[in-house]
Amino acid sequence: MPRQRIALVRCCGIREEGIKTPYRNMLLIKRAQASACAFSFLDCFSPVFPDWLKKFPDCVSAPGRKAVILQAGPGLPDMIKKQTMKVFFRSIHLYLSLAAGLVIMVTCFTGAVLVFEEELNHAFNHDRYYVKPAGEKLPVSTLIANLEAKQPGAKVSGIRLYGDPERSVELTFTPGKKGEGRKKDGGAATGEKAGDAVATPLKGDTGAVNAQNGDAAVAALQAKGKKAEKNGQEKTAGDKGGKAPAGKGGGKKAFMNPYTGELIEVYVYQDTFFYTMFALHRWMLGGAVGKVIVGVSTLVFLFILLTGIILWWPKTKNILIQRVKVKWTAGWKRLNHDLHIVLGFYTAIFLFIFAFTGLAWSFEWFNNGIYKVTGSDPKGTPPPSSQYTENTPRISFDSAYQLAATAAPGAYYYNLSAPKDSAAAFVVNLLPADAAHESATTNVFIDQYAAKVLKVQPFSERNLGQRVRSSFKPIHVSSIYGIPSKIIGFIVCLLGVTFPVTGIIMWIQRLKKKAKARKNREKREPVEMAA
Repeated sequence: MPRQRIALVRCCGIREEGIKTPYRNMLLIKRAQASACAFSFLDCFSPVFPDWLKKFPDCVSAPGRKAVILQAGPGLPDMIKKQTMKVFFRSIHLYLSLAAGLVIMVTCFTGAVLVFEEELNHAFNHDRYYVKPAGEKLPVSTLIANLEAKQPGAKVSGIRLYGDPERSVELTFTPGKKGEGRKKDGGAATGEKAGDAVATPLKGDTGAVNAQNGDAAVAALQAKGKKAEKNGQEKTAGDKGGKAPAGKGGGKKAFMNPYTGELIEVYVYQDTFFYTMFALHRWMLGGAVGKVIVGVSTLVFLFILLTGIILWWPKTKNILIQRVKVKWTAGWKRLNHDLHIVLGFYTAIFLFIFAFTGLAWSFEWFNNGIYKVTGSDPKGTPPPSSQYTENTPRISFDSAYQLAATAAPGAYYYNLSAPKDSAAAFVVNLLPADAAHESATTNVFIDQYAAKVLKVQPFSERNLGQRVRSSFKPIHVSSIYGIPSKIIGFIVCLLGVTFPVTGIIMWIQRLKKKAKARKNREKREPVEMAA
């Protein structure tokens, strides 16, 4: 009687004679033999199964074949059901990885590069960020005037003053048009270029500024306060990236010596290597379409990680030991397997957190969901307003800084931004010395006419949704615990680059085994039919 496939069973964990490894067990049984031995479907999983199998060693064919029972027996045992689900999850894991693997590799690689962006910038461009203290600092109005002399028509939109006396002052500005000259108007966008949104905690005193009324210089910032920068430079504090830029235009940053008033350097983030890495990381250099591709790939990556953990989950203690330890002395196939399985397990939780927090920069619905889940208003508490007084000049940046430094002394930095209109308050955003992370900033609202502090809003007074959303960036960029967490993030991202490669190698090896088994079966079937 010709052979018929009655059972194709994956006997997980069985290491009896006739099965070389736990997953090599395709059984081909003669119907007559099965009947004579009273062999049924459930008998496969009875204690006598290994003894019965020894009588028919020829029943075991080529290794690595997956299947389930096709005939006989009253239903499928739990073991077979579990194996069927495992095949299902393996297929999901494989095909999702093939679809999004390249984007995941690029995102992980660029993420690893960007982890130490600030440290590398400070190391290779030390003179840009640090100066030698020499006497009293000049008023901000003098720095603005010096910048306008070097950059005619420049429109300053933001100023960052550091507490460390050795740090330079950063002025974010939009260059004027050709022939515009020293035109007295300016923008009022808040925030800074993505590459410099993070302030490194530095030791040192506040380095008080010699406050003077610089109303003449500040007049250049008042006329067009309502107009914000729309070309990729407008970002909230801690929100690196914003929308995909249409080009390389936009605001620039001037680094100035606060003691001499010298213009150290005009810095354009879009012209740097790190901006290219950042653009690859956020939108694959593909604008709005690339942003969607990265966002969808990030969602897919979450499912890849979840199915990977399901496939990794061990059934026995011995298998657990194998899956938490890399066997460095094994052959390259086993080593590749361990690098994918073992290291994938250790990094899965970190990669999941990085991918999950990254969704906040890709999808608006994700941000809305944060506030929905936390029951919070995205806008938070309305900011206080200035009491408009006719014919009263607006206070200078120097006065605003002095008031903020008095209300919240000892901060790492103070971000000054001009009021957006005649009724708005002067806002100073600062990072306290005891801040939990780089996005745990405090806002000081100042009446732009009366020169008094209207409100000091520490990070703890923001609603839950705002606090959660603000914490996403330090978690995503691994800066939440300083250098130690950055080292972990760097290693995890580099390993994330390797997983698509090691996974594809495993898949190719599996395809080769299947092809070899198919050839062996085709050679054996004529002999079996003749028997």
